[in-house]
Amino acid sequence: MKTTFSECVYFIFFYSSCILNILYSSQADVVHFSFFQSYLKKFFNLTEQKGSRFRRGISQETEKLSEMQRFFGLQVTGAMNNETLAVMKKPRCGVPDVNMARFSTFGSNFKWQKNSLTYRIVNYTPDMSRAEVDDSIDKALQVWAKVTPLRFTKIYSGTADIMISFGGGGE
Repeated sequence: MKTTFSECVYFIFFYSSCILNILYSSQADVVHFSFFQSYLKKFFNLTEQKGSRFRRGISQETEKLSEMQRFFGLQVTGAMNNETLAVMKKPRCGVPDVNMARFSTFGSNFKWQKNSLTYRIVNYTPDMSRAEVDDSIDKALQVWAKVTPLRFTKIYSGTADIMISFGGGGE
């Protein structure tokens, strides 16, 4: 079989364009992955994980991406797609949607070590009367008490298991 010069040029052009497309696609994937990781770190408390991904099972990236998709009412796939990327690229106010570290002092152990808990309202919001705040918190804690073994007692001074404080800022 005789190969002509134009066939060789076509062959080289075709494979060069394939290789460039693969390189561009890989580079775009790296940019998107980097963007999506920094977005999840900023708004959904994605943290660095140590150890092999194969030993950990579902990656934290997948869990946080699923959480983000649920938060925005998207189809929950746990995988990056165009719809998810479009939401991520919309302007944001900069305040994280989820910041467990700010509210948690338990580390990874979210279970109370006791069932009788005290709570204290440190200060009140100016947006509601004291009675409304007390009643709302009491009702909320009773919801928990009905479905868990937890019992709540209000204290008026000192340190309680649950310290409730109202403040401004954030959004």
